[in-house]
Amino acid sequence: MARLIEKQILTGILIGVLAICVVCLSPVTKVEAAKKTFSKVAVIAPEEGNDYGWNQEGVEATKKIAEWLGASIEVADGAGYGDVAPIFRDLASGGAEWIVAWASGYGTVAPQLAQQMGVPVLVIGAFEQGLVPGFSTDIETRAQEGAFLAGSLAAKMSKSKTVGICMSADDENWIKMAGGFAAGAKYAKPDIKILMAQIGQAGYADAAGGKRVTRNLISAGADIIFGMGDGSTFGMIQAVETASGANKVWFIDVIGDKTSLDKKDIYLSSVKWDYTPMFKTVIKEYQEGNYGKQIHYINLKNEGIKLLKTKHIPAAVWSSVQQVRNDVITGKVTVPELSKKKDVQALIK
Repeated sequence: MARLIEKQILTGILIGVLAICVVCLSPVTKVEAAKKTFSKVAVIAPEEGNDYGWNQEGVEATKKIAEWLGASIEVADGAGYGDVAPIFRDLASGGAEWIVAWASGYGTVAPQLAQQMGVPVLVIGAFEQGLVPGFSTDIETRAQEGAFLAGSLAAKMSKSKTVGICMSADDENWIKMAGGFAAGAKYAKPDIKILMAQIGQAGYADAAGGKRVTRNLISAGADIIFGMGDGSTFGMIQAVETASGANKVWFIDVIGDKTSLDKKDIYLSSVKWDYTPMFKTVIKEYQEGNYGKQIHYINLKNEGIKLLKTKHIPAAVWSSVQQVRNDVITGKVTVPELSKKKDVQALIK
């Protein structure tokens, strides 16, 4: 009897050990993967999420990711550009398991809060300081590539041989795109005249300023305006819509698609941004244990950056712009990445 009991005990121990080994040696199980899949996500945007631009892009991309994950979402838009720590803490305390901090100004405090609260965050425009393995990751843009195509398009479409750049602020992405646009215009037509003006230091939502500055560019001869502004963009569009003169004035937008709002047929194109594919990439990295180890970029090649085709662009012009796109992707054409306004001004001159 003692031998039988001893044999049963040994058999039980062996089965237990084998079960443990199977779990240890097997790949990530569905249960383990589920632990790394977020059930609730959140986004903090500085302005309203219905601006057809930067803030809407962040909100909509996060909504698509929530749907992809089968997760719920909480949107904290209109958060401003100041201290977002209270909002972040409320979202984390309310069950958010992944938070998108949708402004470069959040890039310092958000990674710190992610570590304190144990909630991973995605920041924009923070570069290396936004990388904290396991807690914070960063996505940037090669927006100058799309702007290069827009500049090429503008130069080919301009009748006055003068194009204008209107920026709402001294913003890193606006500078990169202004440089890309100027380079693309000169690539298409070396003798093109390029004008550039800025609304203010941070005039993102200044629609009146956008209208005033754009009118000045048009008065100086620009018949195509490349506008970068968030809420101020609507003022730029109003200036283009009410412009009068020998040449029709066109508007080229950035980030979003406002064709549904175009009642005056002035909306020529837009350098569209789409963060959704890259959001999926960083979430997969989190599931694999590689979150926050590298900066990611949206660009022409991964289609995070695109030039919008509208009915106003002739087929021959669009075909030539697509050839430029291919040349950029293959490296045949190099697009400058400028980070300072003075460098863009030097390129223009």
